Amino acid sequence: MKKILTLTALLLAAVAVPGVACTNFLVGKGASTDGATMISYSADSYGMYGKLVYYPAGKHKRGEMRRIVDGDTNHFMGEIPEAAETYSVMGNINEYGLSIMETTFGGRDELVDKAGVIDYVSLMALGMQRAKTAREAIRVMTDLVAKYGYASGGESFSIADPNEVWIMEMIGKGGKEKGAVWVAVRIPDDCIAAHANQSRIHRFKQYKPQDVMYSPDVITFARAQGYYEGSDDDFSFSNAYSPADFSAIRYCETRAWSFFNRFVDGMEQYLDYADGRHIGQAEPFPLYFKPRHKLSLKDVMNAMRDHYEGTPFDITHDAGAGAYCAPYRPTPLEWEFEGKRYFNERPISTQQTSYTVVAQLRGNMPAAVGCVLWFGNDDANMVAYTPVYCCTTHVPEPYAPETADDHTFSWKSAFWVCNWVSNMTYPRYSQLFPAVEKVRNEVEDGLIARQPQVEAEALALLARDEAAGRLFLDTYTNTAATMMLARWKELGEYLIVKFNDMAVKPQNEDGTYRMTDDGLAVFPQRPGFDEQQRAIIVRETGEKYLKP
Repeated sequence: MKKILTLTALLLAAVAVPGVACTNFLVGKGASTDGATMISYSADSYGMYGKLVYYPAGKHKRGEMRRIVDGDTNHFMGEIPEAAETYSVMGNINEYGLSIMETTFGGRDELVDKAGVIDYVSLMALGMQRAKTAREAIRVMTDLVAKYGYASGGESFSIADPNEVWIMEMIGKGGKEKGAVWVAVRIPDDCIAAHANQSRIHRFKQYKPQDVMYSPDVITFARAQGYYEGSDDDFSFSNAYSPADFSAIRYCETRAWSFFNRFVDGMEQYLDYADGRHIGQAEPFPLYFKPRHKLSLKDVMNAMRDHYEGTPFDITHDAGAGAYCAPYRPTPLEWEFEGKRYFNERPISTQQTSYTVVAQLRGNMPAAVGCVLWFGNDDANMVAYTPVYCCTTHVPEPYAPETADDHTFSWKSAFWVCNWVSNMTYPRYSQLFPAVEKVRNEVEDGLIARQPQVEAEALALLARDEAAGRLFLDTYTNTAATMMLARWKELGEYLIVKFNDMAVKPQNEDGTYRMTDDGLAVFPQRPGFDEQQRAIIVRETGEKYLKP
């Protein structure tokens, strides 16, 4: 049974198809500590420049057209009529606190509609421009592809507003008919969910009617194509439209398993499924779970930094981690040695991340204040998220498309400065990362701690003058991003001085460098390999380096 490509091929082709290797987490408002719905996104793609794209609100005349340009390839797809009114969108959130994110599962290759007009990136933007709530966005998005055709492979969308969180999965009809087949399931308020490049919706007939929506032909189309023969009640969207192979499970579903494992008891019962070696024998884990405790904003941010630590998939202590225990592996995911195929684990946190976001959507205050997109350029483990309030109309310069691009470095670009720091850190992870983590947490935790004070001031301003309140949050959004960028540049300068040439310059307790009486820095310490790496070297080389 074919997929749009095998998941392996999709992940290896990420430089050409930027949106194919992402991770989303979803949190219902009753499962969060502050009553927020939350969804997160890691946009993982080699070569893709991370940026915030802004669409201003507008009123449009009859006959006005909207150009559709593929969000991955920049290829012009066609035009559709503009809506009478569109709402402002900043990245993955609109002015009403509607947020849409995605992961690509691909699915069956024959279902790609080459004549379709709307790609998945444009579909997300259109949903946020034309809808105020998650349910409305689902209707808008599905109506658009029904009318103009869906041009992408299979997608899982996270769609949230301050009250509800939904997962919608969609795949085209391969030009046999216009449109797409799709199903959407609401995540209960007290539950959490995840998806990561593999379809997660199975027997959707089990859910309450008010918590599920689907295209009328989602089952009959599968039957007509020979994908399914059973009863309606037993129909699995995932099995029919995205049948799993080892790659789909081990590189994708394992990420979702690891997220749940952080917050849900008993996930070890699904290890046989998550390891990808028991397809057809082990049952998939459910679409959502009730967590053992409510999740904070910081919990979700930290979950985006997961490398399978402490699980059977942990990659921080084997030979692949190198001399400095790096939880990262070079790509491609699969490689060959002496005629046999091997693979690398693909954790949640990865060096290929272009940007990462967490939407925090609170309904107990006006959307301008309560709905925030926390944004970071590069791997979530290596960056501090900064707040982008949904009323923001000026893209912070560090995140702006015009500041730099995928082949032009700029000290004003958060993407390039953050990548500069992380790429110094990756090769000497255990040595440098503690310094990065310290600054990351200082910046991020400081912004989170300041949030109540900032929002209290914004609410007071909004009560007196709405425009002034929005301007205040716009300015704060830009200030936070600028502050983070300045601090990251300082961090990079610190790392090159402190850890130059694989040595470590000693410092005093106040952070100053220790100096000799003659005004020079004290001679650097040379820590060499740790005990684990020494054991590996001796095991691999025997007595070659044994001193006589």
